[in-house]
Amino acid sequence: MERIEVTTRDIDSALTTASAIGDDTLQRQATGRVVPDSFTHGSAEQRKRWFMTGYQQGTVKACDTFGAGSL
Repeated sequence: MERIEVTTRDIDSALTTASAIGDDTLQRQATGRVVPDSFTHGSAEQRKRWFMTGYQQGTVKACDTFGAGSL
């Protein structure tokens, strides 16, 4: 299997995307307000944090949000 190098630019792009699709960002754009109790896929901050957790630890298991003590 060919190893693919992930660049700083790749990481920045992933974090920008995670932020852009966070439930809080999408709600703010659509309605001008944010209702955290209605989040289904995580806030922008949560998405960025979980991406970095998986990237830094290098395992899918590290991203187990169901088993995490806090999101």
